[in-house]
Amino acid sequence: MIIIVMGVSGSGKTTIGKLLADSLEWEFSDADTFHSPENVEKMRCGIPLSEDDRIPWLQDLQTAIKHWLQENKNVVLACSALKDSYRQFLVVDSDSTKLVYLKGSYELIQMRLQERSNHYMSEKLLDSQFYTLEEPVDTLCMDVAQPPQIIVQNIRTALEI
Repeated sequence: MIIIVMGVSGSGKTTIGKLLADSLEWEFSDADTFHSPENVEKMRCGIPLSEDDRIPWLQDLQTAIKHWLQENKNVVLACSALKDSYRQFLVVDSDSTKLVYLKGSYELIQMRLQERSNHYMSEKLLDSQFYTLEEPVDTLCMDVAQPPQIIVQNIRTALEI
C-alpha cells in the first residue's frame, strides 16, 4: 500500500509521514527529494513553480509509485499534491493508494513556516500554495492543529492499519 500524505507546505507532511511510516514499520519517502535542483532554487527564491516545472517531478513520482506497487512495498509518501489533476496522476491504483489530506488554517501554517529553519520552501510561497490548493473530496482529512501522534493514530484507525 502507498499512503500519500498531502497538503500545503508547513502542514506537517514530512513530520506526520515519518511518524506514520515508523509506527507501521514502512518505508518513508519525501516528494521534495524528487524535485530538480532548478525547482528547488526557484522555491528557495520564493518563485512559484509553473506547470512545466511540475510535470517532470510528477512523472518521476508516478514512476516511483508504480515501482513500489510492483515490488509490493508499503510506503508513506509526503507530497503536496495540491491539485486534483496531480492526485489523479499519482493514484495509479486506487485500491492500493490512499490519500490523507493534512488541513490547517492559513494562520497556523504561516506560523509554522515562520518558525521553520533549514528548509528551502519560502514562506513567501504560502499564498500561492493556498491559491493552488484544490481541496480533495472523499479523502481522509486530518486537522493539523492536533498533536502529531494523535493525527497518526487517527490515520491508522481510519485506514484500519
